[in-house]
Amino acid sequence: MTYRIAVVCLGNICRSPIAHVVLEDRLAAAGLDHRVEVVSSGTGDWHVGQPMDPRAAAVLRDAGYDPSRHRARTFDVDWYAENDLLLAMDHTNRADMLDLAPTVARQSQVHLFREFDPEASEDDDEVPDPWYGGDEGFALVLAMIERTSDELVRRLPDLITP
Repeated sequence: MTYRIAVVCLGNICRSPIAHVVLEDRLAAAGLDHRVEVVSSGTGDWHVGQPMDPRAAAVLRDAGYDPSRHRARTFDVDWYAENDLLLAMDHTNRADMLDLAPTVARQSQVHLFREFDPEASEDDDEVPDPWYGGDEGFALVLAMIERTSDELVRRLPDLITP
């Protein structure tokens, strides 16, 4: 049985695609890629079908990842049935996702991505949106996503039901 993780941001062209690519890489390195599948989406539909932001793709490429397969998708109510763990990049994305939950019980699937970040704190628990800033924001987001993905993969065996 495959465990499915969805990473979700606003437009699915910056943060969630970076997380998607990095998390898949970390799962493969840990030998869990045959048991865990990763998908990504955005709560908004402005970029559906588009590749990731060129700055996001560049920061990934420069770090040795392949960003070429990504095409933006939109989060909808079906993602609750299709995925086991739904990870929002920020509180606004989380609220939008919770608004679409088909039942109150399904809301328990939604968490902030940085809940797995060993450096996160109560007042610093979001992945900032680098879209409006410069290249340095994308590098910061990549570093944050890499360390969070490492911890998530380390904890996955406890999350995956046999």
